[in-house]
Amino acid sequence: MEKFKSHFVFNQQQRNGILFLLLLITGLLCLYHFVDFTEENMLDTSSEEVIKLTKELDSLRSIEIELRKPKKYPFNPNFITDFKGYTLGMSPEELDRLHKYRAGDKWINSIKDFKKVTKVSDSLLNEISPYFKFPDWIANPSTKKNKDKTPQIKTYNEKKDLNTATETELQKIRGIGKTLSKRILRYRENLEGFTTDSQVYNVYGVNEKVVARILNEFTVKTPHLIIKMNLNTISASDIATIPGISFDLAKKIWEFRVLRGRVIDFSELGKIEGMTQRKLEGIQLYLAIE
Repeated sequence: MEKFKSHFVFNQQQRNGILFLLLLITGLLCLYHFVDFTEENMLDTSSEEVIKLTKELDSLRSIEIELRKPKKYPFNPNFITDFKGYTLGMSPEELDRLHKYRAGDKWINSIKDFKKVTKVSDSLLNEISPYFKFPDWIANPSTKKNKDKTPQIKTYNEKKDLNTATETELQKIRGIGKTLSKRILRYRENLEGFTTDSQVYNVYGVNEKVVARILNEFTVKTPHLIIKMNLNTISASDIATIPGISFDLAKKIWEFRVLRGRVIDFSELGKIEGMTQRKLEGIQLYLAIE
């Protein structure tokens, strides 16, 4: 009994500690009941700044969603694969109709044909048809006729003199506008007149098809006279004066001649790096082998 009683006997220091603990607990309880600890929302979601920022974030999200969508590019509806059809939103049945039709070596040449063969819905057709890309000869039948039409080959007498051709006359040729016509005349002026028809190939920006059209309408009838230089005696600087020949290539030609002693035939120059058949033909207008 005495041992049990001893647990309830406290000295002065212990009693003070117990009293302090009771006061602390009582104070915390009062603080909990009388003080509001809920956090005040410092952000006013109805403010003009917050609304503006929210709209900007929504706009950025919309842009991101659009960017993640598969991009559509122009395509020929005759060559739609299973995967392509899936990305376009076509059903397996619609794709099967298309492939079965194409298996018979038949072609879809219009939006109407595509609708008739695949039986896609109008909404899907309106969505994907702007990306249909048919061959030019289907979209513009007149283009095919123009391409297929073989130009009439003119005789020498029917052609005009290339050395007297004007800008207006040149611009009548398909593929030649103001820029190319001026460039051709400027090149002709630098040459003091064309000597042969092949010199037209040296005009920058004029491709072989355009040259063919030019030479079907024009030819050199009053060639410019060129005093030829002796390949076996001239310097690299003299060779570099030939139109279309850079100084680097002229130096190679000169070194080739010096190493060999002399050049007997122009065909030997074909071994030089950078020498083309067109340049070799141009060289022979200005050089002679003596």
